[in-house]
Amino acid sequence: MSSTIVSPPADLTPQQMQRFSKLVYEKIGVTISPQKVTLLSNRLRRRLRSTGVANYDAYYDLLSSTSTDTAEWEAFLQEVTTHETYLFRDQAHWDWVRNVFLSDIQAQVREGKRRPTLRIWSAACSTGDEATSLACCVADRLQPGGDWKIEILGTDVGSGAVAAANRGVFGERAMRLVPESMRRRFFEYDAETREWTSRDVLRRMMKFRTHNLLKPLREAPFDLVLLKNVLIYFDTASKKQVVQELRRVVSPGGYLITGAAEGVADLIRDLNSTHGWLHRFPTAQKPGVAT
Repeated sequence: MSSTIVSPPADLTPQQMQRFSKLVYEKIGVTISPQKVTLLSNRLRRRLRSTGVANYDAYYDLLSSTSTDTAEWEAFLQEVTTHETYLFRDQAHWDWVRNVFLSDIQAQVREGKRRPTLRIWSAACSTGDEATSLACCVADRLQPGGDWKIEILGTDVGSGAVAAANRGVFGERAMRLVPESMRRRFFEYDAETREWTSRDVLRRMMKFRTHNLLKPLREAPFDLVLLKNVLIYFDTASKKQVVQELRRVVSPGGYLITGAAEGVADLIRDLNSTHGWLHRFPTAQKPGVAT
């Protein structure tokens, strides 16, 4: 790589924007609209400074000649896919998880209608805030231990996000909506750094790994999947591919939680949907659905 950086133009040209957008779409299915040229340009400039690559075209050549599992692709994806996240975002979702979903699971186990197992997937989990929120709810409601077998899988396309999720350390801003009782029970506080670290009672339930939503997921089936504020960046073809995979990995009668504006209503019309974000899969087994 060159050690001399030539100052890039203020923004990508329309042709460069089109090339980068096509590359991102082909790799991870995310669509970057032309209106985001300034945002993408700013983030690419950071990669040019970090790598010493001279200009946008040289950086495009670098990305297009390597696979997405390289360190630079991971850094690039962190730039173009990172969004703000924090624990217990969207309070209505967590009220339902605690007071309806987990209470239902608990009652079914008590009545002998199901085994004491629970599997949840936090897709596009970023730094693990959502998966950790799930673990808090499960630990609070089900008090796992003994016969309970609980698995919460968090996946993200970026290895940097997954590494942060595995650390399980959160700042004050990320923790601001966590109920005080859960803070005391499930986290350790460091007064010097003003950070909170997940206790083992949560960590034992969670595992994190990288995953591209356009690829099949090896783990299945799941009782609940959370896929929020992600599909808004996918076009129709990519959304169809992701929804098809969801149909494969969600258990009959299982649930999907989406963001309110994901744009997938036409693709899940057969599901029982309420609130605009909660969707239940049919209880009858369908061909191709995981068992």
